[in-house]
Amino acid sequence: MTYQPSPARYASMEYRRCGNSGLLLPALSLGLWHNFGSTDSYENCRSIIHTAFDCGITHFDLANNYGPPPGGAEETFGKILKQDLRPYRDELIISTKAGWPMWPGPYGDLGSKKYLVASLDQSLKRMGVEYVDIFYHHRPDPATPLEETMRALDQIVRQGKALYIGISSYSPEETKKAVDMLRSLGTPLLIHQPKYSLLVRWIEEGLTDVLEQNGVGCITFSSLAQGLLTDKYLNGIPTDSRAASNRGNGALEATGITPQVLSQIQNLNHLAQQRGQSLAQMALAWVLKDQRITSVLIGASKPEQVLDSIGCLHNLEFSNAELEQIESILKPKN
Repeated sequence: MTYQPSPARYASMEYRRCGNSGLLLPALSLGLWHNFGSTDSYENCRSIIHTAFDCGITHFDLANNYGPPPGGAEETFGKILKQDLRPYRDELIISTKAGWPMWPGPYGDLGSKKYLVASLDQSLKRMGVEYVDIFYHHRPDPATPLEETMRALDQIVRQGKALYIGISSYSPEETKKAVDMLRSLGTPLLIHQPKYSLLVRWIEEGLTDVLEQNGVGCITFSSLAQGLLTDKYLNGIPTDSRAASNRGNGALEATGITPQVLSQIQNLNHLAQQRGQSLAQMALAWVLKDQRITSVLIGASKPEQVLDSIGCLHNLEFSNAELEQIESILKPKN
């Protein structure tokens, strides 16, 4: 059956300008970190992506190593793009990354020009596209000169393999150096992708200021703390949860879900209910309340989770009393 996207797909999504660029991103973007590997149900993956696009989510975020196996998510997305979304390619923002281990030997990891160029070539083939809209260096590489990594990103844009470039998980100091190097090369840094949530706040210690001062966008990942800021863990650790499976690769671990953390999320959930939101919706809204945040990446294992996340857009405003209550809940207890 031929996929026909909703004619009203742009009616209710909010779009935000990415730094000082001409690019607008949806307030919510779909990340394919989990649940889109070759071992996952293809029809479920397809349904999730259809639901996202039908709701105005135009940005699909991947990386070379997303799976399993590594490369699996890009292959799955490539099939869905070919089957359903090819006529709408110019309505899509497709991003991918390189920086974590991808293949054996000394050239399949970190930040060398050799690795970044080869990895993107592989990603383009897996997805069946001539270019990606955004290509990221996935993490800092202390062993490779930053200038080499930035020159590789600049070259990739000049070759037409990516329209824009980004970085992920760089510190404020590393980010400022990257901004300056790229500016001197003539290819501005578009966007930074850090981990950020109610429970992980490191970007408040300088990074958001650097991004704002230099006109760089910000798209956050793990803003639901790998599912911890949803109703899944309100009564403990379910046996079918990511924490219980302890799959590694950045997955949530059961050891991190302490009685204090459970108490915090239960109290946050109570506040969310008072706001007429689910805990997940409030957690996403809390990130998006800051206009310096261009977009928030959401994950999904089923289409209904996409719809629930989009519900956060109905209430992005927080009173001072609500913000104070959140900080009180999250304040470490001695």
